[in-house]
Amino acid sequence: MAAIMLIEELSDEELLAFSNVFNQNHSIEKQMVPFDLGNFSENQCRLDFRFEKIHLHRLRLALALPEHLKCQNGTVVTGLEALCIVLRRLAYPNRYVDLMKMFPRSKSELSYIFNTTINFIHRRHNRLLVNFQQILTNEVKLAEYASAINRKGAPLTRCFGFLDGTVRPICRPQLDQQEYYNGHRRTHAQKFQSLLLPNGMVANLYGPFKGRRHDSALLAASNLVEKCEQLPVSATGERYYVYGDLGYPLRRYLIVPYKEENLTEAEQSFNSRMSKVRESVEWGFNKVIQLFAFLDFKKNLKMGLQPVGKYYIVGTILSNCHTCLYGSQTADYFNLLPPRLEEYLNEN
Repeated sequence: MAAIMLIEELSDEELLAFSNVFNQNHSIEKQMVPFDLGNFSENQCRLDFRFEKIHLHRLRLALALPEHLKCQNGTVVTGLEALCIVLRRLAYPNRYVDLMKMFPRSKSELSYIFNTTINFIHRRHNRLLVNFQQILTNEVKLAEYASAINRKGAPLTRCFGFLDGTVRPICRPQLDQQEYYNGHRRTHAQKFQSLLLPNGMVANLYGPFKGRRHDSALLAASNLVEKCEQLPVSATGERYYVYGDLGYPLRRYLIVPYKEENLTEAEQSFNSRMSKVRESVEWGFNKVIQLFAFLDFKKNLKMGLQPVGKYYIVGTILSNCHTCLYGSQTADYFNLLPPRLEEYLNEN
């Protein structure tokens, strides 16, 4: 019984290594019926893959996933099945042995397919979260975002987005434990810097960094302020900027709350109004892990065994795709429309 319990607690990678070393065959007998999305109901697609059935085909094409993918071990899989494996894996905390009930694959094949597809999406579309192109040359959009934020009660008139230091818990690593330990959250973690637009889209994601790093260190390394200098000015010649929380320093293109102890009534009012508006965008920052709960299950996120940071980056890209198709609470709150799926994924 103790041996069975021990095996149940192992991660996917540990199970695969265990199986390879001892040449065991304790896997569930896999179904012989090939994967066919047509066998899934609409409701099952929404629950298991987070997208409508008809949109899964569209998403595969928009992501430029080929008709067939070939993995390093020689496994060949259709692009649609590979996408569904990634979405199902990310949707809930699970192990590959759990996915075998849905996909006619061994644990080893599922692992290769999942990581091959993750690598493809990251390599092809990571630029969307890096190069700022979405807003770099579009003053009309910047004005639209700033106006939407101001209409919701923000005292700022040219704020186009919100900056956040995102802490993602991980399993305690074997190496650099102190560097990964985040004292504020009291957990080992990776950190990212996220820039969210009022249309619900994550426009910029910088990281991962070790969890100990301060938000100000991420800001300096990301060159976000320098990127904001490249933004077009408003029709009246004024600059646009972003808003961050108390963890950030005040910069030319980064506005933060007043931090003094004895604030004036006007300063208190400013902080209160901005806090109220910023609370609404927490929905957007949280959407990635609400949509893909596997990314919030730190027991299965092990440094050295998995490219944990890459998983979160791809999860963010897929979350943006979800927002393009179905909107988001943030977009609804600010009464803005996200871009079309193909428009977003085809940005240079």
